[in-house]
Amino acid sequence: MATERLLSPQPGTPDEDEANYALRPGRMEEYIGQRDLVERVSIAVAAARSRSDPMEHVLLHGPPGLGKTTLAHVIAREMNSRITVTSGPALARGTDLVSALQRLGHGDVLFIDEIHRLPVAVEEFVYPAMEDFRIDVTVDSGLNARTIQLRCKPFTLIGATTRAGLLSSPLRSRFGQTFHLQYYTVAELATILRRSCSLLNVRDADEPALLRIAERSRGTPRIANRLLRRVRDFSHVRAGNTFTPAVVDDALALEGVDPLGLDELDRSYLRTIGNVYACGPVGLETVAATMNEDAGTLEDVVEPYLLQIGFLARTRRGRALTRAACEHLGIPFKTSDSDESSLF
Repeated sequence: MATERLLSPQPGTPDEDEANYALRPGRMEEYIGQRDLVERVSIAVAAARSRSDPMEHVLLHGPPGLGKTTLAHVIAREMNSRITVTSGPALARGTDLVSALQRLGHGDVLFIDEIHRLPVAVEEFVYPAMEDFRIDVTVDSGLNARTIQLRCKPFTLIGATTRAGLLSSPLRSRFGQTFHLQYYTVAELATILRRSCSLLNVRDADEPALLRIAERSRGTPRIANRLLRRVRDFSHVRAGNTFTPAVVDDALALEGVDPLGLDELDRSYLRTIGNVYACGPVGLETVAATMNEDAGTLEDVVEPYLLQIGFLARTRRGRALTRAACEHLGIPFKTSDSDESSLF
């Protein structure tokens, strides 16, 4: 369900992924936002290139849609290296990882998305590969078991995860550098949108219109580019290719996106807590059953942004709306003193 929502930070359809790939920056100087992170990465890349060594292994973590995959491709290009892309769930057996490692050349990059979902058995192959660039393969079993060491060329492993807390300590400790990606500001998203407009051949998009899109993008470039394509289509069909704030408002209202970047699922979640359960606190499973939605979907897809903008509080007794959420929905704010003291 997450991939069907316009405001989902998760990757969309293969066609959308292809469209997003065309909008990705190719070099570090084209990468917008994450200034401190980009500076640290640039120093590490320059140092590795000066020594003709592979870059240290890198762990990228943060919410989905912020550019972890993009940054991995940029690092590989800056290192003049090839990049091999895979994911944790795709490496089901140790032999899958061995095959990927054996294809790497000196200084190449192996990018593993969702690395927190790497099977434990595969992790055992990762440790010696990261430390000593060797692969320990066990052949036969029982008394006849023996270990064969295969050498692999020095490489850089870049792992990406949205759930850094699920990584095992031995794996996390083997990354030389760890970077956390932050949500983008409205100004940074507007800059990204200006660049995307030039690549999508969108002309006459004025600054206020791009700011309207950026304000609804939940601090996430993937969502910003998705909204831009929707507004572009609306402008072409309904507005004679004009790209003004009014056109943006009309296009996104048609998609059910309000000025705060909330869609119907967000509003339904808030209304359920506010109207049915008197602003809470109420358990997540109870809300999910009332809405006929999956509790995991609500927790992973809906709640993060509501927490980010201060509309939702997780109390000891369950979820509760804040005063700002009630004012936005136009419903009375109800809470007891004991609950109000435990909102944050």
